Amino acid sequence: MRVGVVGGGQLGRMLALAAHPLGIVCTTLDPNPSSPAAQVAPALTGAYDDLDALAALAETADVATYEFENVPVEAARFLATRTRVHPAPEALEVAQDRLTEKTLFTEVGLPVPAFAAVHDLTSLNEAIETLGLPAVLKTRRLGYDGKGQFVLRDRLRADDAWRAVGEQPSILEAFVSFDRELSIVGARDEAGATAFYPLVENVHREGILRVSRAPAPGGGAELQAEAEHHAQGVMDRLGYVGVLAIELFETNDGLSGNEMAPRVHNSGHWTIEGAATSQFEQHLRAVTGMPLGDPSTRGHSAMVNLIGALPSPADVVTVPGAHLHLYGKQPRPGRKVGHVTIVADDEQELEARLQRIVEVVPEA
Repeated sequence: MRVGVVGGGQLGRMLALAAHPLGIVCTTLDPNPSSPAAQVAPALTGAYDDLDALAALAETADVATYEFENVPVEAARFLATRTRVHPAPEALEVAQDRLTEKTLFTEVGLPVPAFAAVHDLTSLNEAIETLGLPAVLKTRRLGYDGKGQFVLRDRLRADDAWRAVGEQPSILEAFVSFDRELSIVGARDEAGATAFYPLVENVHREGILRVSRAPAPGGGAELQAEAEHHAQGVMDRLGYVGVLAIELFETNDGLSGNEMAPRVHNSGHWTIEGAATSQFEQHLRAVTGMPLGDPSTRGHSAMVNLIGALPSPADVVTVPGAHLHLYGKQPRPGRKVGHVTIVADDEQELEARLQRIVEVVPEA
């Protein structure tokens, strides 16, 4: 089986690594000839909207997928005329527009913060009047790891907020008072069968995910069932095939939807060592038509992102249950260059091991 992957970043790299034991060959397409994925798998070099490069990728693939959600939708549609594409371009299109995304969440019954479309300064002020402050102004398209957002607490700063998002179509969301940030990662195959990993608790700083814990401490069966119900609704509505992640807020009233990622996700990296089937293998199983794997956990896990700088490998591997994953990237401030996963039999031991890792991980 051959899988074409649009994107050659760390997610493409980990997909390619998971493919080898399954007898699957992943070929990636990326503008960077030295992308993380190109270091471990066959790779094509080209822009994501280069039709010749896309056609060449399709020639190598029985099915195509992507490792990030900002792939041009037209590129995905072009690929779909030459090979199967999972998830479908329609799912990609929804995930690329926060207004469309929030509308979908509402339609399938996933609560979301009150929101309003913003297309100019006048509509921003009208949205402020309707939703009140504080609120968060986000670009409708693009933006990740805290980029393309502005927390608005004073209506006199509306001009600043509009400039901060580049004066482009945006969405204003009412500020949510939440207890913590969670995510649900699951997969759906072509027949509609699904498999879900346990809810994950995520800790962000400066808009970047720093630490994930799985299962989320204190989650419980009821909260897990609620998250799975919402994710199932999104998947079924989209006819989704592959791994999907939905970021959530836990509030006093239950779960609230933040955003979705139609791909393998940073908060699912713990599954490589911490689950019977990793999210990367699960995605490959789903898109190639293989049976979905067992998502059950192997004890308790945590994931620590390596941001901007690399730790000493010796310092990491001396911690029991710790596994180092480097992405082959040159360190620079704010860049994800790797992650560490930690597994343990119980929460107490996990926290002790996690603390040891945090102490040896540099930040830049």
